Amino acid sequence: MPLNKQTENLGVAWEKAFGYVQAVKVKDTIYISGQLSHDGAGALVAPAQLDADGKPIDFSNMEAQLHQTYVNAIALLARYGATLDDVVEETLYVLDVDAAFTAGAKVRKAMYGCEQPQCASNIIGISRLAFPAQLVEVTFRAVVADQ
Repeated sequence: MPLNKQTENLGVAWEKAFGYVQAVKVKDTIYISGQLSHDGAGALVAPAQLDADGKPIDFSNMEAQLHQTYVNAIALLARYGATLDDVVEETLYVLDVDAAFTAGAKVRKAMYGCEQPQCASNIIGISRLAFPAQLVEVTFRAVVADQ
């Protein structure tokens, strides 16, 4: 018997180009693919300044990128009738752990609306993301009442 999956996309070009969905719900669990700081048209919000080799040289846009990333995740969760309150785990993939720790503490608390968001959280330093001007990508897992 095939698994019943409910999928969602945001309509950005790289969904089709790479071949994936932004979110999938199976039973009571929502899995959200790595979210970036793009707007509704797919343009990156607060892209990092790059050097001649295409590597970020400034991480000061980390906070703005994180904020938009959470906005995108909230929009996907809402399609399933869920909110950040339903998130049980998130993983932040970042190019600069120190910058992400500072920005993440502020943005996460603001987006979740409390001093200690009630979800497991991982922060992982990496060497590169899909787009050179991107500083952070966040995945989410949420659990909701099976409908």
